[in-house]
Amino acid sequence: MTVKRTAINPWPWSIELGFHQGELVSGQTRTLYCSGQTAMSDDGKPQHDGDMAAQLALSLGNLEAVLGEAGMSLANLVRLTVYTTDVDGLFPHYGVLAGRLAAAGVAPATTMLGVTRLAIPGQLVELEATAVD
Repeated sequence: MTVKRTAINPWPWSIELGFHQGELVSGQTRTLYCSGQTAMSDDGKPQHDGDMAAQLALSLGNLEAVLGEAGMSLANLVRLTVYTTDVDGLFPHYGVLAGRLAAAGVAPATTMLGVTRLAIPGQLVELEATAVD
């Protein structure tokens, strides 16, 4: 069965920011709901305290590892939620995330939320995702 993805964009402005307002997915055979991924080492230790750029890159790498374990990649993302303790601090580094999604050929429905803190002290960003194939 082939996955068919249809971008839903009643307004064009979100496309310029690298995301669709919605993604209609049909024909999927599997759905992967990923737990929030932060900048944690392979042995569960927080990394890059206070460094938003490094935490974002590692969080994305950890998300890719979860996807890869399921035989998927960033290309399978249909939903991404970005939690951050510093929205203004994230924006200068957001191009790292947007660039890797663009390179994978996707612009998943995305929400960014500013939160007071994340579960692990010192963590600045967390990525939660849904993927289909």
